[in-house]
Amino acid sequence: MTRFVLGTRGSALALAQVELTRAALHAAFPALAVEQEVFITRGDKKLDLSLLRANEAGGKGLFTKELEDALLAGRIDVAVHSLKDLPGHNPPGLAVTAVLPRAATADVLIAREARSFEELPSGAVIGTSSVRRARQLRWLRPDIVIEEWRGNVQTRLRKLGESDRVAGIILAQAGLERLSYDLAPGTLDFAPWHFRVASLGGHLLPAIGQGAIALQSRVDRAEVTAILQKIDHAETHTAINAERELQRLLAGDCGMPVGVRTTIDGDRLHLRAILFGAENEPPKQAEADGAADAPEAVAAQLFARLAAPL
Repeated sequence: MTRFVLGTRGSALALAQVELTRAALHAAFPALAVEQEVFITRGDKKLDLSLLRANEAGGKGLFTKELEDALLAGRIDVAVHSLKDLPGHNPPGLAVTAVLPRAATADVLIAREARSFEELPSGAVIGTSSVRRARQLRWLRPDIVIEEWRGNVQTRLRKLGESDRVAGIILAQAGLERLSYDLAPGTLDFAPWHFRVASLGGHLLPAIGQGAIALQSRVDRAEVTAILQKIDHAETHTAINAERELQRLLAGDCGMPVGVRTTIDGDRLHLRAILFGAENEPPKQAEADGAADAPEAVAAQLFARLAAPL
């Protein structure tokens, strides 16, 4: 192959992820001509849908279906996704063939005043469109008020700057850093506003696949598979295989209120998860440890513990 077409959404973050993919491909195949095609997904169009009410949003494939249809039709060679947006099951004929090195998996609080999660005042209004984040926040701080906020990163930052009512919003550290925001000083400059930044890595477990870029392709395209395997990051792929197997066992999609943290130390893989059910029930929490070369088995062990009666 001499020409490679990447499919992507058109947000600034999605395009930044395409550039990371393009750079990896060029490093491995300098002569490969890499092009891109931009798609508008249902999730991009229907900004009135509530992502906190999964039955309304129809979360499966909300941000991925148009790219997957283009893959199946042969219009593009690879779909570039934020892996956390992918439903638990690939459509028949498609697979996550490769992943790039995983970025930070933590969520961060972008706040008007508070310098930490604990510093948020009682009754503080926090914006998020993630069920996982909302349920963990309410569990940790029942006094906090959750308000649904959608839109790309820049839109959410602008809305926060213009609001005198919302104390902060929750965003993924990986996405902010891929957009070249420097979070190290504990502040985020988004002219004309200056926000406080606090990591929630010690409070919230991340989404399945958070921080990973998925490269999805057709299973019958051997030449595409061979190219993508050259840029696949093995450790990240091991971690996401475990997480997506848990997602499959839970019969969940990307909007399911489950958080998972995966760590790999040598030949050992450790999973820790939190799973929410009915609003008035406490979450289930469990951990599992096993061989890193059998990530699906570790996920099955974790699922059994989460599924066990309290």
